[in-house]
Amino acid sequence: MVITPVKHGDRRGFFSEVFRRDILENHGVEASFVQDNHAFSAAVGVLRGLHYQLEPSAQGKLVRCCHGAILDVAVDIRRGSPTYGRHVSVVLSADNWRQVWVPPGFAHGYVTLEPNSEVLYKATAYYDPDRERGIAWDDPALGIDWRFPAAQLTLSARDRNNPRLADAEPAFVYE
Repeated sequence: MVITPVKHGDRRGFFSEVFRRDILENHGVEASFVQDNHAFSAAVGVLRGLHYQLEPSAQGKLVRCCHGAILDVAVDIRRGSPTYGRHVSVVLSADNWRQVWVPPGFAHGYVTLEPNSEVLYKATAYYDPDRERGIAWDDPALGIDWRFPAAQLTLSARDRNNPRLADAEPAFVYE
């Protein structure tokens, strides 16, 4: 779900309510956030993902980019889902002020489109390194257009070695 909070601006700058529980609940999202994360990437083409956590530490994430721009991607990894293995992507930027809700059961990642990009996201579960998993960002079955050739991307060693979705241990079941 893509959300664009209202920005009230004047000569001083702006004010925006970037999280309103009641608005999310009106759209069917009942999430209890327990952790806020802030990531900075200096270069264009920094790719982080595709990440998820196993139950009972599965995370829903409310993601926004407060400086710069990213291409944000979520992949449905719920076995039995009519959209299993399909992804959605949306540009999040300081200019468009969009946010995206990524529910549990989806792998999440993004690539920076502008230098000095900063990403903030709220999570519904604490970071749990024992349950942290990933899917290959370049899995051809997913067909994600990251907008950059592989040679121009900067990834962690872990993200370079994640399994393809077909080879990953089953994590979620669609209900």
